[in-house]
Amino acid sequence: MNIFVAKLNFDTTESDLQQAFEAFGEVDSVKIITDKFSGRSKGFGFVEMANDEEGQAAINDLNDQEFDGRTIVVKKAEPRENRGGGNRGGGYNRGGGGGGNRY
Repeated sequence: MNIFVAKLNFDTTESDLQQAFEAFGEVDSVKIITDKFSGRSKGFGFVEMANDEEGQAAINDLNDQEFDGRTIVVKKAEPRENRGGGNRGGGYNRGGGGGGNRY
């Protein structure tokens, strides 16, 4: 089960997160997402657990609980293609160059 964890303390490490989830079962991987330029945590990450029941138990117990000084959000991660969201392509007036008027 892939689990999304949000509202993390910016100082929380992957090791901290792994220890919290290991209380519920085997953790396959932990990844805290960082800014590619500064290297600073973006405050969210993903935990992958082998057993869905253990993953669900972690979600049930850790969601809306204080962790590392912050109340975190823990839920089952949605597959990338199902997340929805905005258009990640370019903006308008994208190939003309120059700074002309935009209407």
